[in-house]
Amino acid sequence: MQEFVHLHVHTQYSLLDGQTNIKKLVDKAIADGMRGVAVTDHGNMMGIKEFKNYCDKVNDKLKEEGKHFKPIIGCEVYVAPRRKEQRDSKELDGANYHLILLAKNEKGYHNLIKIVSRAWMDGFYSHPRTDKYDLEKYHEGIICCSACLGGEVPKLITAGKIDEAEKVVQWFHNLFGEDYYLELQRHKATVPNANHEAFPLQQNVNRHLIEMSQKFGIKMVCTNDVHFLDEENADAHELLICLSTGRTPDDPNLMRYSKQEWFKTTQEMNALFEDVPEALQGTVEILDKVEEYSINHPPIMPNFAIPVEFGTEEEYRQRLTEEDLFKEFTCNEHGETVMSKEDADKKIKKLGGYDKLYRIKLEADYLAELTFKGAKVRYGDPIPESVMEQLKFELHIMKTMGFPGYFLIVQDFINAARTCILPGYHSD
Repeated sequence: MQEFVHLHVHTQYSLLDGQTNIKKLVDKAIADGMRGVAVTDHGNMMGIKEFKNYCDKVNDKLKEEGKHFKPIIGCEVYVAPRRKEQRDSKELDGANYHLILLAKNEKGYHNLIKIVSRAWMDGFYSHPRTDKYDLEKYHEGIICCSACLGGEVPKLITAGKIDEAEKVVQWFHNLFGEDYYLELQRHKATVPNANHEAFPLQQNVNRHLIEMSQKFGIKMVCTNDVHFLDEENADAHELLICLSTGRTPDDPNLMRYSKQEWFKTTQEMNALFEDVPEALQGTVEILDKVEEYSINHPPIMPNFAIPVEFGTEEEYRQRLTEEDLFKEFTCNEHGETVMSKEDADKKIKKLGGYDKLYRIKLEADYLAELTFKGAKVRYGDPIPESVMEQLKFELHIMKTMGFPGYFLIVQDFINAARTCILPGYHSD
């Protein structure tokens, strides 16, 4: 049996469309013996952090067995037929092309974020849309698959425009090179009240894609366009579609799926594509291409405006050395060493490096001044020893986690709200 990996998967983060729970998805993939899986939600990457975190947690346990499970970060983007900013023509309604993008490495991950973010910020028109201009600009480190019947190539084939489809295939192949794959799907409905029209269309598209694969030397993958976890979830998924479209299950105009869109096992996918084993192999080739990288990032906070008379970042840089900062951020609130040099270095890196620590230190000192000033009003001067110990501990935690700026911002708008409600109120 040929090894296989799912590369076209929609989770609950494909809102009112996908029904797959991320944890159960990963668990089922591992139980089936798969070495990885992709998440490719419609137009967004909201589930990626949960996906990556859970895979990291699972890998901690798999390590004991000498195994490893690889998360593949992706997105099924909507590609505008022209520029993504163009949204004033009725002929563009519903004319978005689906496309599968997978991050091959850290560079690709950051490029994918840019593509998806720009689609929401600049290209939203019914859907968050990207375009070929952004794909050209941010394609580095990204693996591309031609997608489902909603993809540009399948749509052109379905319309009988084979020459145009071939030109589009060559455009993508020239852009992505060996990282462009033609995607085959087979969703043959076997129950009533399902979409029985998709499969003949897929068969026609697949025939032409296989021919193009041979003609242009482009590899293929097979996918199952997963929208729910198990076969028995098909009816529940249909109810989800009813909610998203405002229709009922007995509505003849309901957008129906083939009810084949469950997370099929390796054996089931082998049975579906036994005649094109190279498409099964293509999924594993992509898995092996994808590199391991971290998506963690130091906190990104807006700078709180600290009064110049209190101090400035430049003054802190002149007064404090990196050694001073290292000790302050890796010791406890009493200045005692509590972690190894290796863990301490990781801590500094996680906070953004020494360049970021100067700002955090300034914000932490100003937060401490406001805190102690308020504590004197609330608890008296001098501040009771027990209260002082608790404040020092909590302020140290905020500082060493990199969040003093966050608390400065929160106290600022809370004080502003109280001032509006209670004229004459002062935080001190």
